[in-house]
Amino acid sequence: MTTSATDLTTATLTGDYDVDPAHSRLGFAAKHAMVATVRGQFKVYSGEVHLDHENPANSWANVEIDAASVDTGNADRDAHLRTPDFFDLEKHPKITFKSTKVEKVDHDDVFTLIGDLTINGKTNPVAVEFELTGTSDDPWGNFRAGFEGKATVNRRDWDLAWNLALDKGGVLVSEKVKLEFDIAAVKRVTDKAEQTA
Repeated sequence: MTTSATDLTTATLTGDYDVDPAHSRLGFAAKHAMVATVRGQFKVYSGEVHLDHENPANSWANVEIDAASVDTGNADRDAHLRTPDFFDLEKHPKITFKSTKVEKVDHDDVFTLIGDLTINGKTNPVAVEFELTGTSDDPWGNFRAGFEGKATVNRRDWDLAWNLALDKGGVLVSEKVKLEFDIAAVKRVTDKAEQTA
């Protein structure tokens, strides 16, 4: 059974969660040659989330991504993304995001997650709009929460500056990159000894 956040009690949603990589997606999209949109994702990552339903400002999220796991469906392009032209894996194998602030938007289940995104050893603030899309108990007794998020960034802010000029104007790869998140988070079970202590 799936419910919206407005149907939940504070105690039900509030707690610590682990991101479930098998049912989540950390994706991105950028224009190629000023025409087509190339989409990709990172396949290897971990994340933890703390939700405070009553006081969203107390919520937070941390994510660590293996940059080598980038996958755009094209082996040559992925190999190029792993070089110093982009992610420079030998020097900076990890991409991290650490939230610094959570703000509730006017809508019931929409929040702005503000945090520090570190790529290539360079850190910049990013604001991600997240929507709590639903919750459910899975067949194994786990409580799950689902989120969808999006943000637009300029890759040059992280020194991801490689490009080629096109003969008729424009560039091969857009500087604007859309970040797309579909997150399934599993609530950690509180130890019964802690509950009775």
